[in-house]
Amino acid sequence: MQQNIGIFGLGLIGSAIATRLIDKGFTVSGYDPHSTRRDQLVTLGGTAQTAERIWETGCVFSCVFDTDQLETLITDAPNTTATLISVSTCDPDRMAHLGTLAARKGITLIEAPISGTSRSLAAGDVLLLIAGDKNSAATLAPVFDALSRAHIHVGDHGNGNRAKLAINLVLGLNRAALAEGMVFAETLGITPHDFLSLAKASAAYSSVMDGKGALMADRNFAPQGRIVQSNKDFALISQKAADAGQLLPFTQTYLAMMQDALDHGEADLDNSAVLLPIARSKTDAP
Repeated sequence: MQQNIGIFGLGLIGSAIATRLIDKGFTVSGYDPHSTRRDQLVTLGGTAQTAERIWETGCVFSCVFDTDQLETLITDAPNTTATLISVSTCDPDRMAHLGTLAARKGITLIEAPISGTSRSLAAGDVLLLIAGDKNSAATLAPVFDALSRAHIHVGDHGNGNRAKLAINLVLGLNRAALAEGMVFAETLGITPHDFLSLAKASAAYSSVMDGKGALMADRNFAPQGRIVQSNKDFALISQKAADAGQLLPFTQTYLAMMQDALDHGEADLDNSAVLLPIARSKTDAP
């Protein structure tokens, strides 16, 4: 079984992967341009390495921000027989090309975008949407089992991120609906915590209430998944829909709220801070 794991990118997701795999007995090496993140990995029990040494592990996770960064990572990679597992939300229409680009260097690219937060990932409570060569992905089952409660192979390169974008759309709108309901309830005199308890017991319940409800009620937006990332994902959702001639009116509203949050300096807050633009949306009462 593959025991040595490398990680490019030690932000929220990369650190959560490291935490989980170290807890499960894997040997983890990581690289990040920020020294504080490398130091955090060492504190967790991993090893900070140069970018060149990460490839030597043979099984490498890419936790970079977007598709452009993934392409740069592959372009700059040495010729190697390593497997590269991309967990970032990327442009699905570019993944086949990136798979070919990786193969020219001997690298096997596997898509594994994550449905879940960094916190749920550290606890192994996420879904991995696997795409790429099925036989190659099957050899990674022990790694995927250690990271997730379920991993599903959804087809060729691109399909993992297509599924992830559609799921993220529903998830983001669920967060926004909860936030708007909480703001509305508070205007009616119901405290956020009381509303959350009632909503959890009601037909409106969703798991978003468990993961994000307390953050909204407490207005404690320590990041598990950042506003800037949600904005990036929804911009990609909007772009893919436009390419297909499909209008997504709720997506456009969500993007407007993300832009408001960015304009107010809230890029690095948790995505549950979608509540803040809603709370700022006030008009003079008649």
